Amino acid sequence: MQWLKRFGYYLVGLALGSIVVLFIWKGKDVSFDYGMDARTLKTIRIKKRLFSDEAQQILINSKIDTSTISSILTHGDVNFGKSKPRVKPCAEYFITGKDSLKHISLYVIRCDSTTTIDKITIDN
Repeated sequence: MQWLKRFGYYLVGLALGSIVVLFIWKGKDVSFDYGMDARTLKTIRIKKRLFSDEAQQILINSKIDTSTISSILTHGDVNFGKSKPRVKPCAEYFITGKDSLKHISLYVIRCDSTTTIDKITIDN
C-alpha cells in the first residue's frame, strides 16, 4: 500500500510540474530541434537565403513561390545519402518536400553566413 501511495504522489507532482512548464514555455518561441534533420533545416533557415540563376529560372517557369521553398525548408526531409555535409568551406544538402510537396527537391549550399538554393528539381 505504501508503494501505491508514493506512486500516486509522484504522478500528481509530475502532472503539476508539467502544467507549470507548459505555461512557462507557451508564451516563448521555443523549438526543440534535436534531430539531425531539424537541426540542419534550422541552420539553413536562419541564414540569409540566396537563389542561383538556375533556381530563379525554375521558380519563374514553374510558378513556385518562395513560400513553398520556405515550407520545404521548415518541414522537409534531408537526404544525407545524397548530401555532402562535410564539404569545406560550404556544406551541401539535398532536401525533399513532404506530403503534397514530395515532388519538389532542393539542392542547398550552406556557408557560414548565407544559404544558396542552387538547384530545384520538380518530378512529375
